[in-house]
Amino acid sequence: MLPLLRFLCCFLLGLSALNAHAACPRIVSQSPYLSIALDWLGRGECIVGVSRYDKKDLPRTGGVSDPDAAAIAALRPDLIVTSTLTSEQTLQQVTPAGTRTLRVGGSRSLAETEQMLVALAEASGAPNGAARAAEFSREAHRRLSEFPGRKRRVLLLSACAAKPYSYGHNTLLGDLAEQAGLTLADPAEGIHHLREGQAIDGIPALVAATRPDLVINFMSTAASQCDASLGSLPVPLVMLSGDNFFYPGPRLLEGLDELKEALKP
Repeated sequence: MLPLLRFLCCFLLGLSALNAHAACPRIVSQSPYLSIALDWLGRGECIVGVSRYDKKDLPRTGGVSDPDAAAIAALRPDLIVTSTLTSEQTLQQVTPAGTRTLRVGGSRSLAETEQMLVALAEASGAPNGAARAAEFSREAHRRLSEFPGRKRRVLLLSACAAKPYSYGHNTLLGDLAEQAGLTLADPAEGIHHLREGQAIDGIPALVAATRPDLVINFMSTAASQCDASLGSLPVPLVMLSGDNFFYPGPRLLEGLDELKEALKP
């Protein structure tokens, strides 16, 4: 009797593992922020291929603008997830027959990021995915409601690049700042690259034109240089790692904690 019970237990455990594996779709992720979101939703193990920019040690499938059709087909995916930077026509051209696709945004607002997580959870069949997405929304809005220094004029920069730029309306960083009660000093729409004529004076010229109370510079850990003029600005400067802000999704929660701490009097 005991051997039979052991056999049944092993059989049921094996069947359970088999069903769990079958419920895990083979996913190709064409953007690192989607891979990060899938990990957070508990679907990281379902990813079988990633873009050339991803840190995962998996087969490469090109980028968002130039996905590799042959590489994708070889992976026999059930689902391809990519950003809206991949055109619908391009996605259709590289999608194997019978494979589902999902194009999502996330970089223009917090609401768009929230919608991305909901759509990704549903498409990947993530267990408790809806609850996880709701948890992200709840925590993000809670953090934003508790920000110090509300109504301050801020200039949001990424100066650690060959050509510095600022974030205005219709960007995720701009939207987060406004929802935190801050005022954007740069009224530009989207990402505002410095014009050629500004290259002489660089960031100080932009600061003089926009008159912020505070400059926040977001740096990538991979950045090899930063605008030297940042050290001589006539307004307070906050330097933050952009790695928690450049990827729409769960990392924003940690980033908001960092920003909130930096803005304390």
